[in-house]
Amino acid sequence: MSNILQAIDVHKAYESHVALNGVSLDIPERSIFGLLGPNGAGKTSLIRIITQITGADSGEIRFRGERLNPRHIAQIGYLPEERGLYKKMKIGEQLLYLAQLKGLSKADATQRIKAWIDRFDLRPWVGKNVEDLSKGMQQKVQFIATVLHEPSLIILDEPFSGFDPINANLIKDEILELREKGATIIFSTHRMESVEEMCDSIALINRSRKVLDGPVGKIKDTFKTNTYEVEGKGRLMVIHPDFEVLEHKERENGFFYDRIRLHEGVTPNDLLRYLIGQVEVHAFREQIPSINEIFIRRVRETMPESLVEENV
Repeated sequence: MSNILQAIDVHKAYESHVALNGVSLDIPERSIFGLLGPNGAGKTSLIRIITQITGADSGEIRFRGERLNPRHIAQIGYLPEERGLYKKMKIGEQLLYLAQLKGLSKADATQRIKAWIDRFDLRPWVGKNVEDLSKGMQQKVQFIATVLHEPSLIILDEPFSGFDPINANLIKDEILELREKGATIIFSTHRMESVEEMCDSIALINRSRKVLDGPVGKIKDTFKTNTYEVEGKGRLMVIHPDFEVLEHKERENGFFYDRIRLHEGVTPNDLLRYLIGQVEVHAFREQIPSINEIFIRRVRETMPESLVEENV
């Protein structure tokens, strides 16, 4: 798969603060790419460079193999975390104005606005000022403004902020559909469950450096610990040189829950055969680390010892 965007050894500093220190990324076409990191890690600085709000001190951004330049702005849609609608302007007029700024003709913009307004059930509010809308409705308008010109690359910074679960799910479905239609989405969020559900690949930035990147499935495989969860009925006694019990819970009516780590060279079938000889096995599954767990672990691993001690 080809890359729509590449960041190559990007550095950025503001006076004495280093925001990005040699960050390199490859973002594949037609993918949802999670840009993750704690507050202040450097994510927003990278997004501002990609959207040409600011420039890198060194390194470069390449868009489909070409050094990023002002012509590429028309192919990028950006939904910032701090929303930027004109509060005293009517929704329909505002969307038309923003669409024309992106190069759409009035006729094309009007047609697309009508379609999105109907899709998001905003028809009764088209003639209202933005300030008259709820936060969730304002978010919908901002999302429409971001994607109305059908950009190839869409950058969404905390896109679910302010949404109730129903509307968050609506936006999620729209993001997935945009990818199916050929768009690439850079998705920056602190909601790890959304990353788990939607992202094809991720990159984790911490303290201005990239500390992890790759396809979500591959990363989760890398962080596996050969640990299995077992639920069943009976009295389980694991005394075996090939297995290590990490957690044991007795439950009602003779049921139990165990977490068991396999030593190197031992297979899940070896453990399962051992269990079947002792108890009724009702559930047997590998413990796969969540993206949230990997995020916390990797950030802690890359923190200076003094900061780790402060946070313990």
